[in-house]
Amino acid sequence: MRIFDVPKSFLPCAVVAVVLAACATQPYAPASGDLPTVPAAWTEAPDAAPVAGGERLAYWWRHFGDAELSALVDLALERNNDVRSARAALRQARAQRAVSAAGLQPTLDFAGSAQRARTDSQPADNQFQVGVDAAWEVDLAGGQRAGLAAAEADLLASAASLDDTRVSIAAEVALAYIDLRGNQQRLAVARANLANQEETLQITRWREQAGLVTQLEVEQARTSVEQTRSSLSSLESAVAQTLNSLAVLCAQTPGDLRARLLDASGGALAAMPRPADTLAVSLPADTLRQRPDVRAAGLRVEAARARVDEAQAARYPSLRLTGSLGLSALTLGALDSAGVASSLLASVGLPLFDGGARAAQVEVRDAALEQTYHAYGAAVLTALGEIESALTALRTSRDSLASLTLAAGAAANADELAGQRYASGLVDFQVVLDTQRTRLNAEDAVASAAAQLAANHVQLYKALGGGWSPQATLESMPEFTPAAASVPLTATAAPSSAP
Repeated sequence: MRIFDVPKSFLPCAVVAVVLAACATQPYAPASGDLPTVPAAWTEAPDAAPVAGGERLAYWWRHFGDAELSALVDLALERNNDVRSARAALRQARAQRAVSAAGLQPTLDFAGSAQRARTDSQPADNQFQVGVDAAWEVDLAGGQRAGLAAAEADLLASAASLDDTRVSIAAEVALAYIDLRGNQQRLAVARANLANQEETLQITRWREQAGLVTQLEVEQARTSVEQTRSSLSSLESAVAQTLNSLAVLCAQTPGDLRARLLDASGGALAAMPRPADTLAVSLPADTLRQRPDVRAAGLRVEAARARVDEAQAARYPSLRLTGSLGLSALTLGALDSAGVASSLLASVGLPLFDGGARAAQVEVRDAALEQTYHAYGAAVLTALGEIESALTALRTSRDSLASLTLAAGAAANADELAGQRYASGLVDFQVVLDTQRTRLNAEDAVASAAAQLAANHVQLYKALGGGWSPQATLESMPEFTPAAASVPLTATAAPSSAP
């Protein structure tokens, strides 16, 4: 038995459906000037030559000359909980894209049944059936294709979000590590000055016993010693807090990192990480493409635009094809080709009245699209501002460190001269106290400035989008090779070489 139930008016309805689908209103698009324009060059141009290739930016922490820093960043990128969560979100988006892709394909199901019926006047009657059911939702209006496009954009946005998480975690680990080493340097400076002040206190006591100075000078020296000693506690606390922050970022216990970073050194002072002197800074437009948060924002625009198309398609006719092929018999042994049963059905659905729900859903999606455009513009402006600020901070911190280093050298010389002149009775004790205090402050400022310079390098690398590589992104999506997503913004004309 074969049933083929297709109305004669089916083809005209299908044609009407396609025509109506083409009449969808255009989704939201920003007016001219609503989105920021990318500048041709940076206002704060760095004095650095561009470096060929992206390896230096992708793995910038390896160029700080600190093996421990490199190991900690690599560890955090592998074990940090935020990175793992972002990987899980990417896996979810990958599965959702597979769900959307499957919606474009026919479905095929096996069905089997056995029935036994009887009445008071008739003997028992058996019925056995086995077969295959097929169904296919024809994508007349393009709604399913739009849903797939949205899912693919979401997948790419999730990959970009994973890259952005890597960028943030790498920078946070480096900043915490630099803060740790900076506090250790400051602690060493304070301890060295404390030893110097304690020596001065002892000399003052001897001079007081000899009647050369009064008890006033002794108390002043003791005050200076205790003030410096009190600063040790706050610096030791800062070291412990930074160590705990590093442990959280690297998914380690504080005890493990303490043994690795503090105890293993045997008391030796670890050097401050020294960033490379040269720094690669691309043109603004190229830098925006490097920033994963900007890429993610642009991809969310693409996803939202596709969802508007999906909502538009729901307002127009739909076509569904269903069919079945099977065997039917009164006994299991009789299930053969003589009992073949098949059917094919084409059905068309056309929304007539829904109280405006579908039109409202289009408006909902269109408003969401507008929000993504504004979020994209904000991401671009934020990126440009962060890079300009990082470039300025790097320049000023470099200048500041140079001046403070000279000042610390002069303060050390003044302290030694004051000590010598005091021993000869040429200056009073207040001069010694002042020069010691000045030396402590100057050397502490140098340690802080050196840490700040290294931290500003990290902030610039983060602002440039350093910390991820295209290869790592492709490895996160081995079975999906997407086309390049379009970028809503266009840059102004730019020179051909980086500043």
